[in-house]
Amino acid sequence: MSDAQPPVAEQRPHSLTAHGVTRQDPWYWLRDENWREVMRDPAVLNDDIRAYLEAENAYADARLADVSDLRKHLFEELKGRLKQDDSTPPAPDGPFAYFTRFLPGAEHPQFCRIPREGGDPELLLDGDAMASGHDFFRLGALRHSPDHRLLAVSCDTRGSELFGIEVRDLASGEIIETGPTGTSGEVIWAADNTHYFYALLNDDLRPDRAFCHRIGDDPANDRLVYHEPDSGYFLGLDDGESHRFLYLVSHASETAEVRFIPTDSPNAEPRLIAPRRDGHDYDVTDQGDRFVIRTNRDGAIDYKLMTVPLDRPDEANWTDLEAARHGRLLRAVCAFGNWLVHLETVNALPRIVVTETASGEQHSIAFDEEAYSLGIAGGEYVSDTVRFSYSSPTTPEQTYDYNMRTRERALVKAQEIPSGHDPANYTVRRLQAVSHDGEQIPLTLLHRNDAPPAPDRPLLLYGYGSYGMSMPASFSPHRLSLVDRGFTYVIAHIRGGMEKGYRWYTEGKLLKKTNTFRDFVSTGEQLVGQGLAGHGNIAIHGGSAGGMLVGAAANMAPTLWRAVVAEVPFVDCLTTILDDSLPLTPPEWTEWGNPVESRAVHDLMQSYSPYDNVAAMDYPAMLITGGLTDPRVTYWEPAKWAAKLRATRTNDSLLLLQINMDSGHGGSAGRFDKLHEIARNHAFLLKVFGKT
Repeated sequence: MSDAQPPVAEQRPHSLTAHGVTRQDPWYWLRDENWREVMRDPAVLNDDIRAYLEAENAYADARLADVSDLRKHLFEELKGRLKQDDSTPPAPDGPFAYFTRFLPGAEHPQFCRIPREGGDPELLLDGDAMASGHDFFRLGALRHSPDHRLLAVSCDTRGSELFGIEVRDLASGEIIETGPTGTSGEVIWAADNTHYFYALLNDDLRPDRAFCHRIGDDPANDRLVYHEPDSGYFLGLDDGESHRFLYLVSHASETAEVRFIPTDSPNAEPRLIAPRRDGHDYDVTDQGDRFVIRTNRDGAIDYKLMTVPLDRPDEANWTDLEAARHGRLLRAVCAFGNWLVHLETVNALPRIVVTETASGEQHSIAFDEEAYSLGIAGGEYVSDTVRFSYSSPTTPEQTYDYNMRTRERALVKAQEIPSGHDPANYTVRRLQAVSHDGEQIPLTLLHRNDAPPAPDRPLLLYGYGSYGMSMPASFSPHRLSLVDRGFTYVIAHIRGGMEKGYRWYTEGKLLKKTNTFRDFVSTGEQLVGQGLAGHGNIAIHGGSAGGMLVGAAANMAPTLWRAVVAEVPFVDCLTTILDDSLPLTPPEWTEWGNPVESRAVHDLMQSYSPYDNVAAMDYPAMLITGGLTDPRVTYWEPAKWAAKLRATRTNDSLLLLQINMDSGHGGSAGRFDKLHEIARNHAFLLKVFGKT
């Protein structure tokens, strides 16, 4: 056991007042007033703040020194499950098929293509070469021009999600221009192979302007295509499966507005499809002479499909295509020349449905496991083939090409686990827990056959429960390092996601947000009550909004848990959502409510904010992480939380804070660098549970 002493963050008086309620925040100083500049250049971080963060990192390293050999072993174990020379199945497009591949030892992928009629692969871009000299590097878009001569590449070298764009000549491999910087990373080509579209982030790091750039021009002279004036909306770009249109998507959590430009007319003005209306969410793709629209209009809470002529897209001309069905959530739709393919979810299980456009005949693709994940990977627009992926907690990902006409599927890639994996050694179960108000919460449970869940065995409970994001019952080779050491792994599909439809989301947001936390605590309590776990023998894990979840759960039921892993946790939520200068705050009001205007929202958020509710009581062991350049959950949230926990709690359980000084929200971007972070998390849990 290390005798290192934990850092003590100085307390400096600071008060925050809203609606006549004053909160004391003596660690407010950990927020650098210069935070916008820090996102772009971490070297300008205030010296006092840097000293504290580095002291916390050093303390965490010291307290984990006794499991350093275990961490190295876990890293090699995790690495052994990744195929060193892995590649994606080639995706046909015109005369070529494009794919990414990893060379042995490479952190970042290469982007390649192969002639469709046969021949040798051609290297188009080397990610490791681009990453050289950068402490952080992440590739964004890799988009080849319609004539296959040019490649637009975006990359982030800070972790702050500010992407620069460059264009390469694919014949020579030369960079022909370094284009705009500070973009969202999206790139959409115009049909003339000369122009492309991108979105620029404003000073608050929100994408709000779309530009059209002509290769060779100064980006300062790029044409402004559209400016989103409402700070509550993000602006995104898409071009559907046909690539015939640029879609300018303004989106808040429940409301959307879409404009379009034909990609063969890059200088055209965008045309509106349907004006925004509070609560009306829709997205658009195109097929032939019509747009296909997924919408919640007319009370279709779980969405329906509608169509409208390309030349008369006004909402008055929309007509129904696929009616809404209660409990069947339409998640996404892809349009092919002769087919529509949509992904739907019923009672937390996905299904792919194929519709022949001419006849309207439908059939579905489904699997028989108790819990699994499906995804549509797309395909060429003029084709009878759609590519999809399948996995389950025991089954590594399988990628299929599915012939929609013959209904035959061909396996084009099966994820390999070089160190070995036998699905027959594991059991997956779909269970239900009952929440405080009688709602049935789906659970996905994974364990080794020779280590069934029991009160004396460790259990790791994972959850998220926000933004309507459903947690898939998919395969992860990383969690096997815990499961093979006797852990039961459980995903709680709690409210705030959409596993049971859109209602499941609305029942876990705004003034009903506490359902999310109570679902999670109820799940833990019932796992104990059913003999699947022991009280005080459960670890909980969540990241970002899931970090808020586990933070709230630690306050609500501290003795139920033995350990907490909170990655980039959104724990100082009330202070953040009161501050509209922060990147995500105005768009977040539709998720959490607006505490600036509403006293009821303010008081509710104060009642569950993990940071505000730290109390003088015993807490479980905790590992808290953050990223210095994170624009989503700023580094000072986990830092302040750790400081307050140290000063307030009544026990001395292991409490570690690690801030990645070279990355943002997603942590390290390299495929092996990321494994070091996972190995640290696993070693922490094994240390706490005495399984080192």
